[in-house]
Amino acid sequence: MAGIYLHIPFCKSKCAYCDFFSVASTEKREQFVEALCREMQIQKNYLQHEKVQTIYFGGGTPSMLNENQLEKILNNIHQHFNIAEHHEITLEANPDDLSGAYLKGLINAGVNRLSIGIQSFYDDDLLLMRRKHSAKQAVKAVEKAQEAGFRNISIDLIYGLPDLTLERWEQNIKNAMELKIQHISAYHLTIEPKTLFYKYYQNNKIKLPKENESLEQFKRLRDITAKNGFLHYEISNFAKDGFISLHNTNYWMDIKYLGLGPSAHSYNLTARQWNISNLRAYLDGIFQGKMAIEIEKLTTNEKYNEFVITSLRTMWGLKIEMLKNKFEEKYVNEFLKTSKKYLEKNLMQQQMGNFSLTEEGIFISDYIIQDFLIT
Repeated sequence: MAGIYLHIPFCKSKCAYCDFFSVASTEKREQFVEALCREMQIQKNYLQHEKVQTIYFGGGTPSMLNENQLEKILNNIHQHFNIAEHHEITLEANPDDLSGAYLKGLINAGVNRLSIGIQSFYDDDLLLMRRKHSAKQAVKAVEKAQEAGFRNISIDLIYGLPDLTLERWEQNIKNAMELKIQHISAYHLTIEPKTLFYKYYQNNKIKLPKENESLEQFKRLRDITAKNGFLHYEISNFAKDGFISLHNTNYWMDIKYLGLGPSAHSYNLTARQWNISNLRAYLDGIFQGKMAIEIEKLTTNEKYNEFVITSLRTMWGLKIEMLKNKFEEKYVNEFLKTSKKYLEKNLMQQQMGNFSLTEEGIFISDYIIQDFLIT
């Protein structure tokens, strides 16, 4: 099984925390859709006719495309790729884009999973983040999606925000629980260069929570979601039984995927490739028949690093037998040597040859995982 990711680069405006490639414009959407369909023709053999189980519209803001444009894209995917009978098609959307008619159009086009970027149920947080929707619109968007027939809905939330109190964060989670959704992606705010938040931070215009405050927010997230029947299956992801994101799980399980659109990444188990992060150059390249792609063939060290990173991010952890099957003994020994100190500090746990992070380890996962990497 394989996956297809489509990067839709359009946004109404740039959010204060976002460093993904996007353009704050509504122009060139028709040209873009045509280019995306042409790219499928060019890349149709990349997955070597393997069955495609998941299709994911990310961005940017995919819900800035209309129903007809999305339907055209999906029809072309079905034309050029071998789509599995039982497949997952996810569309990321902003609450202010989700009218009842649009939601029905999404279902008719074939979208069966919705990921709604709510981020917070407080209007002052949304204003600070430069989000275009209100808290009321966020709630209404989920309710309208359910009324339209969506039965697999995920929402995004952000914690570690400037001046976010534990009480407000707890209320955010409880608001999410009341909506009876199936999945939550909750991310700790990261201050990325070239973002508005980075400028604010550099000029002391925002105050971030202390590490112990962020840890308490994370623990409260785990506690409340667990009490409501959510499985914490990956560092930032929580799902009801049967609603784990198949597309993201494939990334972590070392499955092939094809990325389409500007800045999109692809992986065929031996090399990575990515498209240029420039809409004009992407369009020109496609229409001239010469795509701007960079390719990186992975070394054994890089493959090992990828395996460690993706394995330790999940509840399934890293299976030592799988590590032995994939890599030489020196890599296994290096992993066991590094893991020893984290096992002793109760930041990792090991059960029947399966190594995973503890709750305390998950919170500092970036630091721990970095220590395992071989340069």
